[in-house]
Amino acid sequence: METSSSMKIPWSLLILLFLGVFASRIEVSYGQADGGDDGGDGDKPAPPPEQDDCDGIFLTYTFISREKEYPHKKNVSAQAWAFKSEASILNAGSSELKAWKMYIGFQHREILVSADGAVMVDGGDFPASVGKNGTYFQGNPQTNLKNSIDTAGDVTQIQARIKLKGTQFGLPAKAIPMPKTIRLVNDGYKCPAPRIRGKSSMFVCCQPDPKFKLKEEKDTKFLPKQNGDLSFIYDVMDSYSNNYLAQVTIDNLHPLGRLDHWNLTWEWQKNEFIQTMRGAYTHKRDPSECLYGQAGKIYKDMDFSKVMNCEKKPTITDLPPTMKDDEKVGKLPKCCRNGTILPTIMNETQSQAQFQLQVFKLPPDDNRTSLTPPQKWSIYGPVNPNYVCGPPLRIEPTQFPDPSGLQSTTSAIASWQVVCNITKPKVPRCCVSFSAYFSESVVPCNTCACGCQENKLPHCDVRAKAMLLPGEALLVPFANRTEKAKAWAKIKHLDIPKKLPCGDNCGVSLNWHIDSDYQSGWTARLTLFNWGNEPFQDWFTAVEMNKAFEDYENVYSFNGTKMDKVKNTILFQGLKGLNYLIEMKNATNNKDPRVPGKQQSVISFKKTHFHDINIKGGQGFPTKVLFNGEECSLPREFPKSGAEHQARSNILLILFVVIASFVFMTDRFH
Repeated sequence: METSSSMKIPWSLLILLFLGVFASRIEVSYGQADGGDDGGDGDKPAPPPEQDDCDGIFLTYTFISREKEYPHKKNVSAQAWAFKSEASILNAGSSELKAWKMYIGFQHREILVSADGAVMVDGGDFPASVGKNGTYFQGNPQTNLKNSIDTAGDVTQIQARIKLKGTQFGLPAKAIPMPKTIRLVNDGYKCPAPRIRGKSSMFVCCQPDPKFKLKEEKDTKFLPKQNGDLSFIYDVMDSYSNNYLAQVTIDNLHPLGRLDHWNLTWEWQKNEFIQTMRGAYTHKRDPSECLYGQAGKIYKDMDFSKVMNCEKKPTITDLPPTMKDDEKVGKLPKCCRNGTILPTIMNETQSQAQFQLQVFKLPPDDNRTSLTPPQKWSIYGPVNPNYVCGPPLRIEPTQFPDPSGLQSTTSAIASWQVVCNITKPKVPRCCVSFSAYFSESVVPCNTCACGCQENKLPHCDVRAKAMLLPGEALLVPFANRTEKAKAWAKIKHLDIPKKLPCGDNCGVSLNWHIDSDYQSGWTARLTLFNWGNEPFQDWFTAVEMNKAFEDYENVYSFNGTKMDKVKNTILFQGLKGLNYLIEMKNATNNKDPRVPGKQQSVISFKKTHFHDINIKGGQGFPTKVLFNGEECSLPREFPKSGAEHQARSNILLILFVVIASFVFMTDRFH
């Protein structure tokens, strides 16, 4: 049987077949792998495998780039580099993470210039030096991270990113500046040491701590009130399309916290300005920033001469008591106290402050529900604790009793809380000197106890030890002590440095003097000196006594209280009618030095609990002293008795005689 050796296939059929195969390959290449609809976001890079395995909070830090900054230096440690990096925090768990906080342990003298997506917890301004102790970040505007289950995996709701820019020092050109560590700060989580991927990426998975007991709280949309030393509540009371009425309430929550003549600052985020205020006022009243800025373009018919403040960062101060009943600016229950906020132990009714402000907004926020609280809150007083404030957190709206007297409540439209905590100041504003009946010399306040500017003090030594003084020298200003100090050093055969030490530069000083020591007890005398030009009303001082605390008996010209909430601490304050520490004044004779304001009292202690307390060894001196809530600088040594000096001199004399006798006898026998 004969078969055909060839079959002719039309070229048109071959071309159609080829195109069909090619089209099918294109479809397979770009189609959905799971056969779903074409509504995805396109190709995404696969997440790191460690993220997929994390059942908690996944944190990352990624170094992006850096460039050499001017001036260019040959010294590597002095060369500045501009860097960019990004941190992220992802909620990979099953519960919402509220008010997240992340720590980044910078270590290369970094100075942050910006942080998009977060704010620093201490509320500081940029540029911020963070290269020594690192810094803490909190979400802004995304303060909470929802979980994947409740959001159908919406990454924008479960993850926050922080884009960082700054300057760092001290690494060669090819080095990559990475932080020491990263971790989640929120309670209830445990973070292991982070791991490094390559050279430029760091990550860690923080797991819920099974031992952590979560407080039972109502399941609410917003956070409950947080704890701290000082609290601000920013309540929006009324809201209109282009403005709203806000009320600010300050609560002192620390047993030794205090503010005098407080000054509050914050930073508006969306070009807001203050139209009117009640219960407080701003330091500056200049309409030009509104008139020539965005506000002037929007509110063309507004009389800006009557606007309270147009600054982006206003400074706000309490009103004096004389304006408490003023119809326009007073008539608030907790206002107008001249900026004084006391601890509750002193006066519970004066532990709060309050004021109201009418805030105008600009487009595109000209609607009732667009409400943005100010950021970067900071409050300070002349001689008060150093407060560090966090960012505003949205909390449950504040409830107020009905003003008509009915048994009902009204709610704020929206509420935010700012929490501040007391930190030890870099430079104190008060200092302490020590003296005793058994020592003729006073141990004065430390040199530069309240700071010195070295370049402005060429005639004194900022590092020299303070010279011992006679007792009467404590009553004169430092500028008038020089001759007394030099004369005393000559009498007591003490060294006089060529360049004398600088002064303490403190506005307030305290002297703790051991008055007596006997078998069943001992006494001390506490003296307060005001070297400033402003008086202190309702002053208080607190001393931590450690061993002697239990044996505190009485104070005779002050009020004294043993504190329950502060360890081993006794609170002293002026008696009624005598609670005014006056300012420094001129002497009767104009040729004499100025005279400080002064108050003092004797304090008695028993020896019931500690019979063997070593008064001369320093156990009768306080280990911490605070004035109006601020911690004061303490001396680095205690007074020494004349007997100790004499004993040392006698020992040296005996040694000299023994050595001389030995040399004489040796020479004689040879």
